[in-house]
Amino acid sequence: MEDSADPAVRVARELRVVFGRLHRRLRAVGGEGELTPSQMSVLSRLDKDGSASASGLAHAERIRPQSMAATLAVLDEHGLLQRTPDPGDGRRQLISLAPAGLARLEGDRQAREEWLARSIREQFSDAEVGTIAEALILLDRLTR
Repeated sequence: MEDSADPAVRVARELRVVFGRLHRRLRAVGGEGELTPSQMSVLSRLDKDGSASASGLAHAERIRPQSMAATLAVLDEHGLLQRTPDPGDGRRQLISLAPAGLARLEGDRQAREEWLARSIREQFSDAEVGTIAEALILLDRLTR
């Protein structure tokens, strides 16, 4: 491990801790209710990708197909998914978001965004919000 006196090591450690706390807080605010983070992840993936097979989702989420089947069963019970025959392979079904699934996902995202915006407004000055915006530009480089 690198020297703990190295500023980059200290910043990396603190960044991981702070982002972990923020992630947990956003999950709690999101109103996931009876859905697990794994189930919400599948809804988000379907929103991003459009549609996928159960095996494709299992691969993308890095879980066993049997686990994905259980996840999809719960989402089906809540009426959040729709299934259509795969035009390229009639034996498979393509899974996509039902209108209720999209509404659930959008409601969850809106609740998180509203909480975060309100918290930022309440806890930071305009100058500090500007500093956060500048830091986000720099942090975005880590993901590119």
